[in-house]
Amino acid sequence: MAALTHDLQGADREGQVARFQHLRRREQWRYVLLLLPAVVFLIAFYGYPVAAMLTRAFYDPVPGLQNFEPLVTARSTVEFLGLSIPMNAYIRVFWITLQIAAVVTIVSLLLGYPVAYALSSVSASRANLLMIFVLIPFWTSILVRSYAWMVLLGKEGIINEALLAAGLRTEPLVLLNTRLAVYLGMIHIMLPFMILPLYAVMRGIDRNLLRAAGNLGAPPSAVFRRIFLPLSLPGVAAGCLLVFILSLGFYITPALLGGQKDVMVSMLIQQQISLLKWGFGAALALVLLILALGIYALFTRVLGVERVFGSART
Repeated sequence: MAALTHDLQGADREGQVARFQHLRRREQWRYVLLLLPAVVFLIAFYGYPVAAMLTRAFYDPVPGLQNFEPLVTARSTVEFLGLSIPMNAYIRVFWITLQIAAVVTIVSLLLGYPVAYALSSVSASRANLLMIFVLIPFWTSILVRSYAWMVLLGKEGIINEALLAAGLRTEPLVLLNTRLAVYLGMIHIMLPFMILPLYAVMRGIDRNLLRAAGNLGAPPSAVFRRIFLPLSLPGVAAGCLLVFILSLGFYITPALLGGQKDVMVSMLIQQQISLLKWGFGAALALVLLILALGIYALFTRVLGVERVFGSART
């Protein structure tokens, strides 16, 4: 009798496990069905066009790798840290793009970190009110904001008019179509992308840790340096990665505010497409995509995926 009871209990457990696995499979299929429309939409209207464009690099105008040859043919050199680096015009454009993206990322971090810290230090209701001012740029077109900077920085713009009226200048400053104008315009647009991940992480930091450190005699500077700053590094990593990757492919603002020496890869791609050089434009786009993926892989390799994005989900 005991053996029969044991066998019945074992069969019942196996039945429960089978039912649980069946329900789990049904739930997984439900998630798949929920994701399927979005996946089909992205593949049809984003994935396929992008793949069709990038593959032109290998067959337009003729099959082969001739579209990549201008990128590896060095015709001049540039000096960097005392070294002479072979670099042709196209590689120089990639170098300029990396420089601009790096500066925009660093300045956005320096400006956005204090803002995110202030937002995370106030009450939730006040932070939600102040967050509106951070989100206002999202409600305005990038093109409109770029034109606004053209009005501000032009020779007859507000800044030059104010300097001339105050007697600080006898002739207008050259602010438009310079690298400075590109930095100002891009930082203005990218700053919210830096603040939001920082704020998400900072808001989730337990303030009791800071109070405990203060009660133990740690000065505010040490509390910030030893506790708050390390805990906020995932937000720093996520914000820097987001801003840097977005800056690599920026087009409108550099095209309107930059000069001839501030050509970025996106502008070069558009120029090649307008000249009907689809193959070379696709090659440039493919190299830019590989560069962005490489930077993303480097971030996640050094910091870890969880450290870059895990705490930003708070």
